[in-house]
Amino acid sequence: MNYLSLSDYLKQTYGQKVYKISLQSGCTCPNRDGTLSVGGCIFCSEGGSGDFATPLLPVKEQIDIAIKKVEQKLPAGKEHKFIAYFQSYTNTYGDTAKLRALYEEALSDDRVVALSIGTRPDCIKDDMLEALKNLQTKYGKKIWVELGLQSIHESTAKRINRGYPLPVFEDTYRKLKEAGLTVIVHVILGFPWETETDMLETIRYLSSLSPVLDGIKLQLLHVLKGTRLGEDYLHEPFHVMELQEYCDLVVKCLKLLPKETVVHRITGDGPKKLLLAPLWSGDKKKVLNTLNRAIKLS
Repeated sequence: MNYLSLSDYLKQTYGQKVYKISLQSGCTCPNRDGTLSVGGCIFCSEGGSGDFATPLLPVKEQIDIAIKKVEQKLPAGKEHKFIAYFQSYTNTYGDTAKLRALYEEALSDDRVVALSIGTRPDCIKDDMLEALKNLQTKYGKKIWVELGLQSIHESTAKRINRGYPLPVFEDTYRKLKEAGLTVIVHVILGFPWETETDMLETIRYLSSLSPVLDGIKLQLLHVLKGTRLGEDYLHEPFHVMELQEYCDLVVKCLKLLPKETVVHRITGDGPKKLLLAPLWSGDKKKVLNTLNRAIKLS
């Protein structure tokens, strides 16, 4: 089975391998600061999904640190390209002018070929939308907006403390696409109360979006220490997916996606020091090899 992986897409678009560097904007989240609730979504660690990001420094310094770290593992003497990824928490949640300045600092770096912004669909105001549209035009570099949806099911949205209903996602998706921005949607597979049918319904919904979805991240549910989900698991362990079970589900998801949709992720990493379950997910090499073999054989 063929699907459009992020690696293949980047090589087709930029003519070489492109590396993603995780940066911080200093934003928090309405699920943490009391606007909607405190504590965040039940699966979210204190790092707000940015456990592998650089320290909170001026953007130029963050980029230099992150690139140096990446290039230590790469052959010397070759010019490399990077995607600046604001990952931690909700990176459009704050003063638009200040955030625009951070994004502009990243886009102005010649080593950066695209900007990726992790956020929530209920935290993109009209002035932010206009700022992103204008920056993309000014620098001629793609701006990706990554929306944390996780599931289309309202019962799941309430249980995970997501804080917004599906119509908010639909409205924001439409506005982002009309602005010419690239939209990536983050989905979590493996909530213990969701059946395989439930999870595939989320993928079918996303596959039917018009205009077509630019990109998707399929994320295995990680149960982490210090989260409400982790507390529940320690109190009363629940079913977490086995490796083969997850591989079989990913294959079914990929078969549903439009061929134009770029698959940015088929699993994901949980910090090993925080990981409670599933422990098999800590062996990244084995997980990817098993996934790729399942996809190849499907």
